[in-house]
Amino acid sequence: MLALARDGAAGGLWLRAERQLAGRGRQGRAWVSPTGNLYASTIARLHPADPPAATLALVAAVALEETVRQFLRYPAPILKWPNDLLLDGAKLSGILLERAEDAVVIGFGVNLAHYPTDTDRVATSLSAHGVAVEPGAFLEILAETFARWLSRWRSEGVVVVRDRWVERAHPAGTALTARLPDGSSIDGLFERLDADGALILRLADGTRRVIHAGDVFLI
Repeated sequence: MLALARDGAAGGLWLRAERQLAGRGRQGRAWVSPTGNLYASTIARLHPADPPAATLALVAAVALEETVRQFLRYPAPILKWPNDLLLDGAKLSGILLERAEDAVVIGFGVNLAHYPTDTDRVATSLSAHGVAVEPGAFLEILAETFARWLSRWRSEGVVVVRDRWVERAHPAGTALTARLPDGSSIDGLFERLDADGALILRLADGTRRVIHAGDVFLI
């Protein structure tokens, strides 16, 4: 998809794989892709008047949450910063954004039929909650939902997307650990997102820390 983006592929193009033989997760993590899960990417072309490109992570997250909710309402899917989706505290999906000039490739991995058991966090799948859905059918709804939220992001700005993210995320006051790119960790309470979608943690001494990148875990 990055190659297609560099070659001028239009925004809105989607590509789905049955398996990914050379996939990777965030920070180069290993990627396992059994058949039956969703592995799909799309291209968003940036326009001059668009909000900051990084906030497309919020667009992708709210679109995925809305899609999952059409198949499963209980336990309710919960968003965790920046764009993980949890069911009963277990990770259901991941989203990866990569930039290629004026294009952003947004990759979705969703555990529909299978989930890993050897990761550093508990995972789950829709099938583990009694939901059977084919990847192609799931993607049809996700693509429509993402297009709608992308349009709102462009026409109404980040705030409408951020507000939906906050509405569907863990509540304010949730205890979180943020593992930062330099290897350090910070514990704090979720307070809110800033105007650009960065995470704001309230620390034990009452100060606030703005997190722009990192892995976040529920404590």
